[in-house]
Amino acid sequence: MEDSTKGQPEQTNEFGAPGKVIAVAVNNTNTSVGLVENLAVTRASSIPSDQPEQIAKAAEDLLDADPEVVLLASVNTAASPAIVDAIRHTTGLQVEQFGSKMPVPIAHTLPEPVTTGLDRFLVALGAFAVVRQACVVVDAGTALTCDFVDGQGVFHGGAILPGGQMMLDALPAKAPALPKLSLSDMPSPLEPFGKTTDHAMLLGVQASARGAVRYLAERYADFYEAYPQVIATGGDARLLFEEDELVESIVPDLQLIGIGAARSRLLGSQDDEGDGDA
Repeated sequence: MEDSTKGQPEQTNEFGAPGKVIAVAVNNTNTSVGLVENLAVTRASSIPSDQPEQIAKAAEDLLDADPEVVLLASVNTAASPAIVDAIRHTTGLQVEQFGSKMPVPIAHTLPEPVTTGLDRFLVALGAFAVVRQACVVVDAGTALTCDFVDGQGVFHGGAILPGGQMMLDALPAKAPALPKLSLSDMPSPLEPFGKTTDHAMLLGVQASARGAVRYLAERYADFYEAYPQVIATGGDARLLFEEDELVESIVPDLQLIGIGAARSRLLGSQDDEGDGDA
C-alpha cells in the first residue's frame, strides 16, 4: 500500500483547496472543463475531446475568475497533446498534467505496475473528499467503472464494464435487425416490461448497469464487513441510476472535484516537506 492516509489528525482540512484552478479532464469521448475552488465546481462544460480549440475556449472563458493554473488529467493519449497546446496558447497559463511525474496522491492496494487510469483515481479521490467515508464509486461514461474506497480513503480497485451507450451500440452491431438507439432516448421512469424492441433494449441496458453495481457493491460490502455509501457520477449517471435506491447520491463533475482535491494534497505534501527543512 502506498501513501496511506491512516492516522492523519487534520483530515477536516486535508482537502482545503488553495485558490482557484481550471480543471480539465480529457476522457475518451468528452472533455470536462470547470473552475474548481474549495472542492466546488462551477461553470463546468463538456466538449467532445476531438475539438481542442473549443476546449481551449471553454478554459479561456474562466480566466475572469483569476485562476492560478490549469490542471489536466487525460486518459485519451491521442487527443491530449493538441488540447494541452491549445489551452496554453489560448489562456497563457501553465498547464500541469497528472501522470508519471505527478501521480494522483491517493493511497491504494494495487500491485506494480499500476495500470489503473487517472480518471478512476481522481473520481475515487473526489468521492472520498465529498463523503468522507467508505464508498462505492460509480462513473457512468463511455465505460462504466465501479470502484471501492475504504474509510481511510484507500483505493482498492474495482470493475470496468461497457457503458450504457456502448451496450446499445453493440446490439445492432452484432444483431443487425435491432435498431440503433441513443441512451438519451431512455424515458424516466421505465415501465417494468419492455413491450417494444426499443423499450426492451433500453430496459436491458439500465438493468445491466444497475444489476452490475448492486452485485459489485455487495461484494465490496462483504469484504469491508459494512455496507458503504454508493455514489455515482459521469455523463450517463442520471439516465442509468437516478431512481435506483441503491445509489445514495449523484454528484456531477466528481472527476474535476478530484483534480482539486489532488492539488490540495500535493501542495500540502510540499508544505510538509518545507516545514521539515526549516
